[in-house]
Amino acid sequence: MIELRRIGFSYSDGATPVLRDVDLSVEDGELMLLAGPTGVGKSTLLGVIAGLVPTFTGGTLTGDVLLDGSSIIDLPARERAQSIGFVGQNPGAWFVTDTVEEELAFGMEQLGVAPATMRRRVEETLDLLGIADLRDRDLRTLSGGQQQRVGIGAVLTTHPRLLVLDEPTSALDPTAAEDVLATLTRLVHDLGVAVVLAEHRLERVVPFADRMCVLGADPAAPGGVRVGEPADLLLTSPVAPPLVELGRAAGWNPLPLTVRDARRRARPLLDTLGPPPPREAPEQVNRVPAVVAERVGVVRDSAAVLTGVDLTLSPGTVTALMGRNGAGKSTLMWAIQGRLGASSGRLRVDGGDPHQARPDERRTRVGLVPQNPADLLYLESVREECAAADADAAHARGVPVEGECAALLERLVPDIDPSTHPRDLSEGQRLALAVAIVLTARPGILLLDEPTRGLDYTAKHALARMLRDLAAGADRPDAPARAVLVATHDVEFVAGVADAMLVLADGEIVSSGPVDQVIAESPAFAPQVSKVLGTGWLHVDEVTARLRDRLGGEGGTQ
Repeated sequence: MIELRRIGFSYSDGATPVLRDVDLSVEDGELMLLAGPTGVGKSTLLGVIAGLVPTFTGGTLTGDVLLDGSSIIDLPARERAQSIGFVGQNPGAWFVTDTVEEELAFGMEQLGVAPATMRRRVEETLDLLGIADLRDRDLRTLSGGQQQRVGIGAVLTTHPRLLVLDEPTSALDPTAAEDVLATLTRLVHDLGVAVVLAEHRLERVVPFADRMCVLGADPAAPGGVRVGEPADLLLTSPVAPPLVELGRAAGWNPLPLTVRDARRRARPLLDTLGPPPPREAPEQVNRVPAVVAERVGVVRDSAAVLTGVDLTLSPGTVTALMGRNGAGKSTLMWAIQGRLGASSGRLRVDGGDPHQARPDERRTRVGLVPQNPADLLYLESVREECAAADADAAHARGVPVEGECAALLERLVPDIDPSTHPRDLSEGQRLALAVAIVLTARPGILLLDEPTRGLDYTAKHALARMLRDLAAGADRPDAPARAVLVATHDVEFVAGVADAMLVLADGEIVSSGPVDQVIAESPAFAPQVSKVLGTGWLHVDEVTARLRDRLGGEGGTQ
């Protein structure tokens, strides 16, 4: 169906190629998974297929793209749209209408689809993605996850032969992500639609993939790819889901790709491991809570989003905030930051009402990384953004600051060219830059809204280490302990970073407690290691540490 022949791409002359001699073919009814480290070129490759690169990005493209044997390399994206549908990492940036129903119909209007057919397809898509209740909603009022489903729906209504999706589940809660992937699988198997999908959360997608394409698998040959069966490539892939890491640690061959397969082989490993590791609460170096909410309600656009939230955030603790899309997680964070005021109840941050504080006081007291990190980026290069963050931090703290933001960024995502314009970064790189900018100010309370979108496993491990250090005050000798709240749908990240967990639903906290206890209450929020080995085990590092103790460094239980 679609074939890429010796595709090469560079953003400028003399620069290291982003893609080099890429050969890739995708057949009708095939789901191809693209994987690789953050910034390796996955979005660029998808843009080549959809016709967006280099038209909207600049740069030099070589090679050829064929559809059913005919070259489409010079065919504009708008003329490919009937055959190739594209959904980007940030669907909200692509919306052109006001309401959900209008957005679903827009693509069909441009293709001249008959009104009766348009109406039927809109209804089918609303039901297919479970968004019928959003039909008349203003697109600007949707949560990130709701926007993502609408973006997918707007493409599905045109009935393309090939779907090109850039991280389609990154902003979805676990249940919604399973629904979207099940929908894509039905399209592949029942209608023969081909899907090319880039995703960092491989644990969600690997079981559905027919084949896998790994970019950046060979550091000695940047821009190249490896294509094959997922089980074969994951043996040596630089990025791998927790289930595969568990299989590697246990010495299982072949590697399991589903929880069912892993559970069938887990008994010898469980006998070797023994009981789960004991967990200790973080040391409370300051027992005065940083944030206290008592029956807090918040109204937005005349609708009650939060109705009775009770929570306490203490210094020294990393707390995860989870819940379905649209539950009010972002609203709660903006209320804590002070931009939104509580309509009822009592909210105190460091003893005062955050909504009554001046904007400059809010920024120094509470650092918030928003769901769309580009909102914090406004200069012409990464170097300028980092320098501005250092200058702002120096002004706020009254001491010289130089190179701190750049050092934080290097810890998260190494080797970003400081001369790069922020809009030319990948979604994950932009997020890492925004996190580094906020952390440079050294706020006493840190809020992060979906901070792992676009980050690979290595970057997420680095972010987790940084957040634990920040919470404990271990990032520098004179640092205080901090309260850290992370709103996320990434259960694997939560398992590796959080001390406590809150679940938000229907405007209130419905579950709270230590992360291992709350995770055990719901299979939907359980990480893969817990699903295989049982409650008490959260992440692979715990397994490898126990195996090292029991086997003296010799891995493998077969």
